[in-house]
Amino acid sequence: MLKLMRYLRHYKKEAVLSPLFKLLEASFELLVPLVMAAIIDTGIGTGNRGYIYSRGALLVIMGIVGLCSAVTAQYFASKAAAGFGTELRNDLFRHIMGLSRTETDSIGQSTLVTRMTNDSNQIQNGVNMFFRLVLRSPFIVFGAMVMAYMIDGREGLLFSVVIAVLFVIVFFIMRKSVALYRGVQKKLDGLLRSTSENLEGVRVIRAFRREKAETASYRNAAEDLSEEQILVGKISALMNPLTYIVINLALVAVLQTGAVHVNTGRLTQGEVVALVNYISQILVELLKLAYLIILLSKASACAKRISEIFAVTNSMADGTADASAAEPSVEFKDVGFSYPGAPEESLSSISFKAQPGETVGIIGGTGAGKTTLANLIVRFYDTGRGEILVGGRNIREYTLESLRKTVGIVEQSARLFSGTVRDNLRWGDRSAGDAALMKAAGTAQASEVISGKENALDSGVEQLGRNFSGGQKQRLSIARTLVRRPHILILDDSSSALDFATDAALRRAIRTDCAGSTVFIISQRVTTIKNADHIIVLDDGKMAGYGPHAELVKDCPIYREICLSQLSEKEAAGI
Repeated sequence: MLKLMRYLRHYKKEAVLSPLFKLLEASFELLVPLVMAAIIDTGIGTGNRGYIYSRGALLVIMGIVGLCSAVTAQYFASKAAAGFGTELRNDLFRHIMGLSRTETDSIGQSTLVTRMTNDSNQIQNGVNMFFRLVLRSPFIVFGAMVMAYMIDGREGLLFSVVIAVLFVIVFFIMRKSVALYRGVQKKLDGLLRSTSENLEGVRVIRAFRREKAETASYRNAAEDLSEEQILVGKISALMNPLTYIVINLALVAVLQTGAVHVNTGRLTQGEVVALVNYISQILVELLKLAYLIILLSKASACAKRISEIFAVTNSMADGTADASAAEPSVEFKDVGFSYPGAPEESLSSISFKAQPGETVGIIGGTGAGKTTLANLIVRFYDTGRGEILVGGRNIREYTLESLRKTVGIVEQSARLFSGTVRDNLRWGDRSAGDAALMKAAGTAQASEVISGKENALDSGVEQLGRNFSGGQKQRLSIARTLVRRPHILILDDSSSALDFATDAALRRAIRTDCAGSTVFIISQRVTTIKNADHIIVLDDGKMAGYGPHAELVKDCPIYREICLSQLSEKEAAGI
């Protein structure tokens, strides 16, 4: 928790003033029973109405000042906590964005979402309550005990015993509940993971009529979390009855001993009333203190979880060279790669070279390693062995920013972001004008998609592009990448939702408009890659063939089998 306190560096004034104003409010609260005792003993006891009115006015003034102090303290506490939460989330998001896919895949999406939302909110609430109660509650508890000693030593001793018993109760309940809260947070991770998977895969669930099964699974996870929370709630619920029992017994003792001492003249009636008020103050503040401890315990557990994310470092070291000036040639030298935790390599002994201006097709069965190969070129992952060269230099020598500006990739799943069409296309180049955007859209066969909308480039895009079809999203995604004018273009099965005519028009436009760029086309369709200069045939992570279509049909059995599954004998042979 202390490691995250650096996010309060811009709110030092608020962090100091909030507890001080709460301390001021608590001081007035401790004085109220003494003023009341004076009114009872001096004003009411002697019938002095003037004294009663003057002390009554003093109570009103103290109440107003206390209220103003409380409001001011709350303002500073809220400002500091909100600022803390904002800076924490911003830094956490920046850190996550700086991690490679290796780290984010290992951590998991649901875990990252929980850290960004639930955990950061818990810490923010803990900081808010800490500033409000860290000085106030202990000050009133021990202040009430001191006041009791000032009124009468024996009564003060009784107060000391009561406070000690209450602290023991609070300690044992907190010790048990804090451990259980950690379990609650872990089960919350699982529930959020289930929620994310079901919402993202709702179409698949409906297609396979799995609604009832997934609902039952989700209900079990929710009930498991609920049972854990109920157990924690039951233990925490013991706090109120146990503390009330102790306080009520103490109240009985105060009233009994106070009555005797009033009769003997040791105490006045007003002093007994003051002691009763101090007992009530101790009860209220100890409950607040217990709540603060619970909140801080939860915040501490969440802070530890967030610190674990901050402790994860990017395993992908950034280079220093500028890739934008490099020749757009790509060479793989005996490259091998395996995903974290995988027993075998996903790619093994991959070697080839693509010259500038060439188009390289990549084909293979499901799980052959086509997307993995593309991800290695753009350096989403680092190779396990071997090296990848761009312009004759290892891609690890280039800065990630320059490399990813040079290499443009359109992935299998087309993703658009909420905003406008113009906003999405400008992800490729923030300074691109409308002419450049429409030119890229023309190459991507997306001009009709844009012109078909009422507001053209200013047309709205809903979250994840829900108001566009799959083919429209793919064409806009390709246009977005083309706006960047990449020297190396990778199309990872990005035309799968396009009809054959549009796919052919797209390939012709790319060959013309991207002349000089090295283009990689990954596809399951033979017709999409058959005209490429070279074709890489992957089978179970290994290169089963490399060369032009005509050679592979003759010499590569796997490629020939793929061709004949989609084309006739004459079409495969190019006759």
